[in-house]
Amino acid sequence: MTKERMYKYLFGPIPSRRLGMSLGVDLVPKKVCSIDCVYCEVGRTTQLSVQPEDYISADKIKEELSHYLQHNQAPDYVTITASGEPTLNANLEEIIAFVKQNEANIPVCVITNGTLLHDKKVREALNKADLILPSLDAATEPVFRKINRPHKEINFEAYIQGMIDFSAEFNGEIWLEVFILPNYNDSKEELLALKEIILKIKPDIVQLNTLDRPGTVTNLRGASQEELQAVMDLWQLDNVRIIAKAKQSTQTQFRSDTETAIKETISRRPCTVEDLITMLGLCEEEIDRCLGNLSSLKGFEKVEQERGVFYQIREQ
Repeated sequence: MTKERMYKYLFGPIPSRRLGMSLGVDLVPKKVCSIDCVYCEVGRTTQLSVQPEDYISADKIKEELSHYLQHNQAPDYVTITASGEPTLNANLEEIIAFVKQNEANIPVCVITNGTLLHDKKVREALNKADLILPSLDAATEPVFRKINRPHKEINFEAYIQGMIDFSAEFNGEIWLEVFILPNYNDSKEELLALKEIILKIKPDIVQLNTLDRPGTVTNLRGASQEELQAVMDLWQLDNVRIIAKAKQSTQTQFRSDTETAIKETISRRPCTVEDLITMLGLCEEEIDRCLGNLSSLKGFEKVEQERGVFYQIREQ
């Protein structure tokens, strides 16, 4: 039976568009990151950094992981991510090793923006994972600075070379995410230059993604399915996939503490009622009831976007 508890560093499991039922592990405070992407669903970066630090101790995260895995159904993946950039946590290698030592049958995925892969220590830490999902949104420095707004010390060429070097060293799989944002990185010249870099990185899969939740800049729009298909047609690469919307899991009893699970989720990223129904496998009335109970919390807000009304809890 599930033992109800509010986790500080874990969230989900939620049905990921890429990973099935994914238990998220949050490694840095909101929002410490090496870049400040215009499309980020987590919000504006409040602390730009390129220096790994002991933001959250490994012992705190290991204690929550132990509790969750003892009292709940095993997820498809343990996904190390963050309300920022997870490779900025100096304890990354220890946390990955803990999961592999204690739950060898659960694969570990790390979602990273890839900007610290030029650092050999970061590459060595990630080598213990099963799957890495790095990001590549630009092939030229001007577009990189426009869309990703990096820390001033990030060298674009070193960032790209770091991903190439990591791909050559890593024994697991690499699924490279390319986020297509109209009027930012969708010119033919930029797309062809992206293809050349992709051929050098040699990822197992290239995943095309686009805006699905509110970003940090107004008047952004996501690419249409037709626009994403046009990118695939231009590239003519066999390993390119358009990321599909997550499907509702048939296993709906990962968490019985619905309200707590919703709070953990919308504290990290905005979600519509439909998103939450898909994640939790509950009826709309139950989701609405829980959101009503949470609406009195400080920082709770609704944001209307083209796809619908998004609910979130912002830090004050």
